Amino acid sequence: MKVAIIDYGMGNLHSVLKSVQAAQKLAGVNAQIVLTGHPEEVFAADKVVFPGQGAMPDCMAALQRSGLGEAVSDGLKNKPFFGICVGAQLLFDHSEEGNTAGLGWFAGKVKRFAAGRCGDNGSKLKVPHMGWNTVRQTRAHPLFADVAQNTRFYFVHSYYFVPADKDIVLGTSEYPDEFACVAGRDNVFATQFHTEKSHEGGLLLLRNFLRWNV
Repeated sequence: MKVAIIDYGMGNLHSVLKSVQAAQKLAGVNAQIVLTGHPEEVFAADKVVFPGQGAMPDCMAALQRSGLGEAVSDGLKNKPFFGICVGAQLLFDHSEEGNTAGLGWFAGKVKRFAAGRCGDNGSKLKVPHMGWNTVRQTRAHPLFADVAQNTRFYFVHSYYFVPADKDIVLGTSEYPDEFACVAGRDNVFATQFHTEKSHEGGLLLLRNFLRWNV
């Protein structure tokens, strides 16, 4: 099995690579894991991990410059596919960040957290939202195997996706209002939080991804 982590110049790539390698040991699977910016390697892979970090306009522009668009589209259509952070946001139609068009795999928008909101203790919430938050699983999914309800994951983001189809929402978190943070359909699974920074919970999701046969 070959797993391609897409390198389009935007993302916490080496941390993602190391976390997928660590997850491989947990999964007990024989896999070649490559960090690549070459479309032919992504086409040849059995599974695809699509990370992203930074501003969505920059990420979208970098993806277009890299020539990886067709390979990403092929992965979305045909292979187990895992989008992480901005790599998840890019799967939607449009983002308020820079008025940016996304890939349109999922119908929906990416919106910015409202400024000036307060938490339960009355303190003003900062944007970006940064730190550990619990995730409530709203639908069963193979990638949630052994991941406890309300496990904490690590977030760094000012924007969040709002799916048009509520049926693709697999998990939610709160800041302070509830927002979707895990989305998926068929062979595609995407998280707003950083799996590679989420310790045991993130490793379990990646372990399950490596074992996932769609």
